[in-house]
Amino acid sequence: MRTVVIGFVGSQLDGGSGSGRWEKWRPTVAICQHEDFVVDRLELLHARQHTRLAQQVAADIASVSPETEVKLHLVDPRDAWDFQEVYGLLHEFARAYSFQPEGERYLMHITTGTHVAQICMFILTEARYFPAGLLQSSPARRQSSDTVGTYSIIDLDLSKYDQIAARFARERLESTDFLKSGIATRNTAFNRMIDAIERVAVRSRAPLLLVGPTGAGKSQLAARVYELKQARHQVKGEFVEVNCATLRGDAAISTLFGHVKGAFTGAQNDRAGLLRKANEGIVFLDEIGELGRDEQAMLLKAIEEKRFLPLGADKEAHSDFQLIAGTNRDLRADVRAGRFREDLLARINMWTFVLPALRERPEDIEPNIDYELERHARTTSSTVRFNAEARAVYVRFATSSEAAWAGNFREISASVSRMATLADGGRISEALVREEIGRLQAAWCPVKDETLTGLFTDTELGELDLFDRLQLQAVLTVCRESNSAADAGRKLFAATRKQRSSINDSDRLRKYLGRFGLDWTRIVKTDR
Repeated sequence: MRTVVIGFVGSQLDGGSGSGRWEKWRPTVAICQHEDFVVDRLELLHARQHTRLAQQVAADIASVSPETEVKLHLVDPRDAWDFQEVYGLLHEFARAYSFQPEGERYLMHITTGTHVAQICMFILTEARYFPAGLLQSSPARRQSSDTVGTYSIIDLDLSKYDQIAARFARERLESTDFLKSGIATRNTAFNRMIDAIERVAVRSRAPLLLVGPTGAGKSQLAARVYELKQARHQVKGEFVEVNCATLRGDAAISTLFGHVKGAFTGAQNDRAGLLRKANEGIVFLDEIGELGRDEQAMLLKAIEEKRFLPLGADKEAHSDFQLIAGTNRDLRADVRAGRFREDLLARINMWTFVLPALRERPEDIEPNIDYELERHARTTSSTVRFNAEARAVYVRFATSSEAAWAGNFREISASVSRMATLADGGRISEALVREEIGRLQAAWCPVKDETLTGLFTDTELGELDLFDRLQLQAVLTVCRESNSAADAGRKLFAATRKQRSSINDSDRLRKYLGRFGLDWTRIVKTDR
């Protein structure tokens, strides 16, 4: 494998005249003088004004390293500090050069040449226009008579550098963990989505649209995106959060875009508005689908032009903000219904991420329970843990089909916080868990208070499947509206009784109620 070095002649470093030139370190000549590094061919690039110097260097190399073939190439930019021109000339050189990587190893000597030339050579090498590594050379230490110096070779295939590759992988993992608030989520689709959000967040300032039900974590994720960009010095301004569902009429325009004094009754002073507050930062508009059509039109202009007109003003204001929007609505359906502007949706949905509900991520419930316990400990400076049996009961319920989690992560946060607050001695007991399960079930099925009052304890209800509980509620409602068990049976089994040769509706009802330890007398007595 022959070694080919490509580099610029150094107008200063490679210069010198007379015999004195051999007493100084000249990088282009020195690189051909190393006993352990043989240069078979040197492709020496030079500007027109440095032609004689390049010829002198070639002659000197021939005298110290006759095995090195030197080829001179005229690369003559009008302005050696014009990045675009230098890059273009080097790009043309690379495209025209006949590389033969199967038999030759190429190295780009980046010690000589202007800083612009060195940067362009690095970029073109990293992009593989030059299928090469990088060659750096250095003079010997001061007060040394050595004019050869040292050299090092850098391979730009970073995958070969385990420590560098591991560092990048670790930083990437730290970023995604940060977006997840450190929760060790297990749902594959969710983790893949967070990975995509991390890449978009650090590479783009385009709007992000977070779609998901209330409590799915849109607000927290938006704040984390801001903090991630802030840590990388990609934002200078503030993070501003607005719930659009609370904005109506002039108040909405004033809140977002600001107003001038006297714009409406009560406007006693100028108001900058939240979009201006988010200048060079991020504004999170939660429930963006609740904005009125006028505010939508103004927002579109603000996103596209970074300019908008405050209420009552005759001069536009400016704000260079990044938008993150959140919604639990189907905005496409709202567009079809005329409630949301199609052009605004087209502008904000370049990056759309759908956050699943908690019930769609049952494998992530247990990590979230641990996260909430840790958060409680940070807030209260007291550590609370589950008893083993209590944890098993709570996790089994929380991940079952019985758990509705209508409020998603907000609700599980409140649930764990309640138990941690009531726990004695820092331990959540099984009794406390069952009490909490009963509380959640009562909240999700308020009909229970009307139909099951006095028939079951909270603990007994907690042991019933949601299916059985809802069916039993419907049966008891019919029973309490009937004159007798037979009358209730006729109503409940009206369709299937016609298919039976022997009809005993009251007996069928008795057997059904018996499964739950109930009978007609107890139902009627409770009702009275």
